[in-house]
Amino acid sequence: MNTNRIVLNETSYFGPGSRNVIPEEVKRRNLKKAFIVTDNDLVKFGVVKQVTDILEQAAIPYTTFAEVKQNPTVTNVKAGVKAYAASAADFIIAIGGGSPTDTAKAIGIITNNPEFSNVVSLEGVANTKNKSVPIIALPTTAGTAAEVTINYVITDEENVKKMVCVDPNDIPVLAIVDAELMSSMPKSLTAATGMDALTHAIEGYITKGSWEMSDMFELKAIEMIARHLPAAVANGHDLEARNGMAVAQYIAGMGFSNVGLGAVHGMAHPLGAFYNIPHGVANALLLPYVMEYNMPSSIQKYKKIAQAMGCDIQGMNDEAAAVAAVESVKQLSLKIGIPQKLSEIGVKEEDLEQLAQSAYADVCTPGNPRDVTVEDLLALYRKAYI
Repeated sequence: MNTNRIVLNETSYFGPGSRNVIPEEVKRRNLKKAFIVTDNDLVKFGVVKQVTDILEQAAIPYTTFAEVKQNPTVTNVKAGVKAYAASAADFIIAIGGGSPTDTAKAIGIITNNPEFSNVVSLEGVANTKNKSVPIIALPTTAGTAAEVTINYVITDEENVKKMVCVDPNDIPVLAIVDAELMSSMPKSLTAATGMDALTHAIEGYITKGSWEMSDMFELKAIEMIARHLPAAVANGHDLEARNGMAVAQYIAGMGFSNVGLGAVHGMAHPLGAFYNIPHGVANALLLPYVMEYNMPSSIQKYKKIAQAMGCDIQGMNDEAAAVAAVESVKQLSLKIGIPQKLSEIGVKEEDLEQLAQSAYADVCTPGNPRDVTVEDLLALYRKAYI
């Protein structure tokens, strides 16, 4: 019998305004000083202030590290480790999308496991001995679910690759999923991160490691994303839609973090490393193409995806229902303004072979439900390019 493992946060809070529990949780955990990991845009647009105001009212001291890049790098992490050590803080508050939370995880792990200080040694499944510095994660995008996953991604600039790091010791002790922190997201970011969440849910549902519990999470996430994403993109101040997406992306993370992903992520990671393309955009663009490739291996699950996406498949045979699943994803992507071709987002045709080699070596690719070769991946890139 296979053994399946589920790793989740110690505690999570949901709902608009839930960030107000921070002082209570800090006191309960006997923590003293926060090290805030975020990016300059979130400082500039007042999102971080929505958290620091609460810290100041509760007389909780903090230091802010706002130098996180869109695709955080090894250099970025090393600077954060140094800044944390100088801050005299004893816990981290990550405010942002996947980039700040991933950076916070790397900082927290290296601080308590200094033998991994060169960062690149964390790639894959790192055998760390100690839990991360305590992390409180507050997502400001509804996509990555980094606040509930055991994964983080750091770009290795020297080797031009994204390192996927998998470590149960990195999971935040506390996740606060507060949709009010997401209201300033522009439409393009709402769309891209929402499709990132849908990619997590679909890949987590069909990956080789999936099982009954993860399937339950992922199908619910697909249903909620299909229902809430168009409204969240159309009106960023629709708090019901924002909250629906906030919860949906977390649910998707509960599943995929524990069962893995597939070729969409394997192909998206090199695009981020080579061109600094936002991860959500890369996933969103590639998803329908890879779904078409995977269809023969996942017909029965595609029927359920179609239903979760709101398709009426009554009277359809299995193949037609599976085609409807792919088409519904394409139509959602078009509706919310996702680019449809790699040539639209600056990818160079002469790089496709190298991208395929990198995608084949990516840690996510072996989880794909249908085995792939370098030639298969190159064919998919070419299909998505033209």
